[in-house]
Amino acid sequence: MTGFIYETMFPLGEDTTMYRLLTREHVRIKTFEGNEVLMVEPQALTLLAAKAFKDVAHLYRSAHLEKLKMVMEDPQSSDNDRYVALELLKNAVIAAGRVYPMCQDTGTAIVMAKKGQQVWTRTDDEKELSKGVFKVYTENYLRYSQNAPFTMYDEKNTRTNLPAQIDIAAVQGDAYRFLFIAKGGGSANKTVLFQMAKTLLKSEETLLNFMVEKMKGLGTSGCPPYYIVFVIGGTSAELNLKTVKLASARYLDSLPTRGSATAHAFRDIDLEKKVLVQSQKLGIGSQFGGKYFALDVRVIRLPRHGASCPIGLGVSCSADRQIKGKITKAGIFLEQLEENPVQYLPKKEPEMKAAVHIDLNRPMDAIRAELSRYPVATRLSLTGKIIVARDMAHAKFMERFEAGKGLPDYLKDHIVYYAGPAKRPKREVSGSFGPTTALRMDPYVPIFQKERASMIMLAKGNRTRQVTNSCRINGGFYLGSIGGPAARIGKDFITKVEIIEYEELGMEAVYMITVKDFPAFILIDDKGNDFYSDFM
Repeated sequence: MTGFIYETMFPLGEDTTMYRLLTREHVRIKTFEGNEVLMVEPQALTLLAAKAFKDVAHLYRSAHLEKLKMVMEDPQSSDNDRYVALELLKNAVIAAGRVYPMCQDTGTAIVMAKKGQQVWTRTDDEKELSKGVFKVYTENYLRYSQNAPFTMYDEKNTRTNLPAQIDIAAVQGDAYRFLFIAKGGGSANKTVLFQMAKTLLKSEETLLNFMVEKMKGLGTSGCPPYYIVFVIGGTSAELNLKTVKLASARYLDSLPTRGSATAHAFRDIDLEKKVLVQSQKLGIGSQFGGKYFALDVRVIRLPRHGASCPIGLGVSCSADRQIKGKITKAGIFLEQLEENPVQYLPKKEPEMKAAVHIDLNRPMDAIRAELSRYPVATRLSLTGKIIVARDMAHAKFMERFEAGKGLPDYLKDHIVYYAGPAKRPKREVSGSFGPTTALRMDPYVPIFQKERASMIMLAKGNRTRQVTNSCRINGGFYLGSIGGPAARIGKDFITKVEIIEYEELGMEAVYMITVKDFPAFILIDDKGNDFYSDFM
């Protein structure tokens, strides 16, 4: 075949990951037709998946913790940057105890694998990997987030966190390599595909302006500071978005930094630096105003069809959860994550303006009157009782209201926190209990506030204009909770948890929680001021 040139589309460099040996059992070498074959027993896959998803629920890569430490030490960081980074580091310390997961949304279990042709398992690999997912989610204090549809409109939580997403590729070699990702809904919902035209690539300025606008659209509900990824091109939309996910896990970091006539993928490191600088100028860093909207950026260029120019955008959030694994003739190995995050904490906590203490054990009108005295971006410390309700509970409230039964009094008497906890550990008051994305509850707000319910809301991320207008008209408030440190919130700020309605909804039931010094920020006030309005 004269002129045939082949190169893999993703020519990765040497894997320099530090691995730890789990066991030398469950693997053996057998000779078949003169060739050595790696025989892998089914339980090896179950063991590896269970260990991977246990580790990744509690531990971070040391490189990620180094970046949070860098935020603390950067003289250009705002108080908010430092405060959020400090809370995330404290959260990492708690999570490393392997009881509280780092985030209450313990994610969809995703397994991406490359199986060498000289690896024999003689089993249903997806089934054995799924057993590992089942084991770790049912035996630990993680959350079940997967819903099984019965009809197009009716669904029920599987209560196992299955199904997992499992993709296995056949490759050359005698090793079985894995990337395990736990992807929460907040960051997964930030993945976007734009079908653009070649004109977008006419200059760096044009492309960079596009990237900046799309970064603004990410908002803060995915728990920044993010790892932001742009993928330019792709032989299909599906390949583009798969590349986004791999790049967000830094799996493609060893790609070449220049392209070639063989049409392989490459990283544009120079453009990555420029996009990172632009992200630092947005003003919405570390959730409530600052430099660190992103910890780092990846820009990957792919070959494309001449009539298509797909551009993918995605993030990895502050619950940065991915881990590599491999099975070789030497045994079963898993990437070594950081077991001792306390070393990244500052020796002395940064000095910051004190938070305003708010007593929630008062009538709603008295709480609103006090909040009205402070501007947006004010940091608060909340103590008292809070109602917890999210998507499915709000749908139930709406059904009740439309049936002429009104809204429950507890929605009128208390702050409502949009959240759904992970399972409660034994002998603990609460499981990991961070906020969920506020935007999904936006359609309910004008209706509920007109009925004097949901007058003070607590969640993460920006809101739509309808919420700002409703707060202005009805005298309501939206408070922002820090997205990410769910273990810290569950262990250190919540003193009591009780289910008060819709227990059948599992983690989406209605709870009453009692909090002490719960951190929050005023993001929308009763005058119609919206912290994010100048940035979005």
